[in-house]
Amino acid sequence: MKKLISILTASAAMLELLLAVVLLTADYFTPNSYTVINGNHLEWLSGAITVVGDSDVSANVSVSYPKTYQGTMMLYNLIPIKSVDVSVVDQTCVVPCGTPFGIKMYTDGVVIVGLADIQTSYGPVNPAADAGMKIGDIITQVDGKEVKTNSEVAQAVENCGGKSLKLSIRRDSENVTVELKPVRSETDGLYKAGLWVRDSTAGIGTLTYYNPSTKSFAGLGHGICDSDTGELMPLLSGDIVPVTINGVTKGLKGKPGELRGYFTDDNAIGNLVANVPTGVYGYLQSVPNTKPVKIAMKQDVKPGKVKILTTIQGQTPKYYDAEIERIDYRDQVQSKNMILHITDASLLTQTGGIVQGMSGSPIIQNGKLVGAVTHVFVNDPTRGYGVFAENMFIESKTVESSVLSKAS
Repeated sequence: MKKLISILTASAAMLELLLAVVLLTADYFTPNSYTVINGNHLEWLSGAITVVGDSDVSANVSVSYPKTYQGTMMLYNLIPIKSVDVSVVDQTCVVPCGTPFGIKMYTDGVVIVGLADIQTSYGPVNPAADAGMKIGDIITQVDGKEVKTNSEVAQAVENCGGKSLKLSIRRDSENVTVELKPVRSETDGLYKAGLWVRDSTAGIGTLTYYNPSTKSFAGLGHGICDSDTGELMPLLSGDIVPVTINGVTKGLKGKPGELRGYFTDDNAIGNLVANVPTGVYGYLQSVPNTKPVKIAMKQDVKPGKVKILTTIQGQTPKYYDAEIERIDYRDQVQSKNMILHITDASLLTQTGGIVQGMSGSPIIQNGKLVGAVTHVFVNDPTRGYGVFAENMFIESKTVESSVLSKAS
């Protein structure tokens, strides 16, 4: 009898430990907030996990939107896991694009992308490093005068006459003032600071969607980062222009491919207003001629077959087969929300899978926009990451509110 009790006690302890592990895992890998479309219910998220809301609130969701209430995430509708926030919103339809676009972007300030020694008569010196300047710093003013271009910074340094300059820089959202003392280069006799700087960038990406109600667009699925620093480039202004794809460098293991194309003309078809981790956002002047679709909320996205809409030749997008292999629902994951596997034989033959320039290509599942292609796996070009369409849409609403606020 004692042996049986011992066995039962040990079994109960094991079950309790197993349940604790299951609850902790569910807590870690599930979001703390959800969005649900008006008229729908946030019920079975999987075969085991549900979110149960306040019945009084959820029954009275016809008031005004967005409306937020608190729910409880449950295991098998019996065991509480954690409290979650649920936002009820109106259904939004957007136009999936998949069309290539050219980006012309100018930075808000001048970005330091490198430091270099200057050869002087008394040896190599790096004035910028001596002043405490770092790669990734953004120069906004020189001696109290605003600077926006590389040439403005270079001119101020060359004309300093050996005197120290006060530079205002932005570093990790903080404003810092440093004193820079340029030195005379032994090579050409000019005063230099030992800085490599950048004030603009250009490239090719893919439009994800157009919102007819606001005339806004979202693209890329990830932000534009400086190639040297890896940091998001601070946007001052930017345009998007039409692009024609005229070739593909096929992706290989260890060597990502890319779409090759050219700017069809310099006439802007839209303007950029935000460059953030989930993509680039702005407003279009021309309206895409594609049927609108509904945006899927993240809990509606499931592993399985999907279509991606992308352009690998000319300006006309086509649908290709793919599959979502894994999904990460966590709130803190901004852009790498799913692992996408290209299965379309035609696309694999032509591109090898996902290539640079396809970032932003819409992902369609069950007739809804569920996300956009973002990054390729360097060692497996048939696979890459995707971002939730919901994340991009929420960001676009934030951007639109900011634009309206500034305008008023």
